[in-house]
This record gives sequence, C-alpha cells and structure tokens, in this order.
Amino acid sequence: MFKKAIVRRPGKSVINGITTAGLGRVDYDKLCEQHNAYLAALKRLGLELIILNADENHPDSVFMEDVALLTPECAIITRPGAASRREEINGMRMVLEPHFKSIEQIKPEGTVEAGDVMMAGSHFYIGLSERTNSAGVNQLIAILEKYGFTGSQVILDDMLHLKTGVSFIENNTVVLAGSLKTHKDFSDYHKIFVDDDEMYAANCVWVNGTILLADGFPKIKEAIQNAGFPVIGLDMSEFQKLDGGLSCLSLRF
Repeated sequence: MFKKAIVRRPGKSVINGITTAGLGRVDYDKLCEQHNAYLAALKRLGLELIILNADENHPDSVFMEDVALLTPECAIITRPGAASRREEINGMRMVLEPHFKSIEQIKPEGTVEAGDVMMAGSHFYIGLSERTNSAGVNQLIAILEKYGFTGSQVILDDMLHLKTGVSFIENNTVVLAGSLKTHKDFSDYHKIFVDDDEMYAANCVWVNGTILLADGFPKIKEAIQNAGFPVIGLDMSEFQKLDGGLSCLSLRF
C-alpha cells in the first residue's frame, strides 16, 4: 500500500515540453485543472502529498516519475536520457532524504528514466529505450540486487518508455498494449489487452486497490473492471499532448 506521493506543480513552461504526439498545443489552464484532479484522486485514495513548486526552467519537470525510482528499501536518483531533463535531478536528494535511509544514483554514462522501470513484486522490468541505455540498465540492476531485488532488461523498439505499453496492477495482472502483448517476459501474468485505438490508456496506475485510468477509453475500462478492479477515470488530454501518462505525474511510496 502506498502512503505518500511526491508531485510537482506544472510550470507555465510545460507547454514547451518534449513531445512527438502531434496532438496540438497544450492548454495550460486545462492542464492545471487536470493536474489538480489527479492530486485529488491520490488524496482520495489515502496518500499524503508532498507537493514541489513548479520549475519553470524545465518544462517537463511535472513528470516526476522519470527522475527517481522509489523502492521499499531505497530511493534511486536517475539520470534522464533526454539532455534537456538532466538537471531535473538537482535537489532530489534533499527531497528524498527525509523519507529514505538509503539513496543511490545512476552515474554517467548511464541513462535511466523511471518511466522505463516497472516494479512487479520484488522484480523490476527495465526498458532499453532511447531514454534508458545499457549502461543505465546494468547500473540499475546492480543497485537493485544490492537491496535484495531482481531486475531484467526489456528491449523496446516502438515505444517511448516501457510503461507506455505495460502496467502492473497487482494480483499478478498486467495491462499490455502494442508489441508487448506477446512479449515472453509477461507470459506468466494474467493479461488484460489494450486495443490499438486505446493504446494511450495502457499507462494506468494501481493505487491502494484502485486503478487510475485515462478517461475516454471505454473498452479497457470495462476490461479492468471485469477483472475485479475499481477504476477512477481522469481526463489526461493535455498531458497526452506531451507524451505523458498517469504514472509519470508522481513518485508513489
């Protein structure tokens, strides 16, 4: 069960964030409304929020997930693969120190964005992507093993991050989209498949027994509910324009 979440307010510069979505210009006011609704959902599910101020110097900094990986035994500060995001890790040690006795960090020339990291019990799947390289994967696995976890690499060729196409929602269940539907690493899980026209909704989040899911994707919503999970739908239209999903917006622990 999660008790807390670290989030960052979106700055006005967020409209200039990295994107390949091609879905039009971000409406900043609407994005802030959507972010507030996200925070309200986390609070409704029992999480205490640690809210960081907006960072106007880094447009993508609202996507907190990528700058750290939080485990039950340690926190790991990452090293984003996008050069424009590298300085987002500045100050993260100070944020994490009150909550974690052990803090590790990915070092050059490794790169890791935690959107490429999915925890399933004590095992961590790590996507090898444009943002997370082999040196980063190897460093991360070594750190995880130090604390009694295991890790494995998942090669990606058509997704920004691993969690673009797969989400672990507990109860030995994964939500899968695209090429990951048939990936051998997930063959032993109960699988919920996302149709290609709803692929954005593959990035969903388990929080204390409830699934946070992007609104507007009725087929995957019904499939998750039929699997026994309650769902809270959230409008994510403005974050979708920035290639960002639900898991990206917080560090939950």
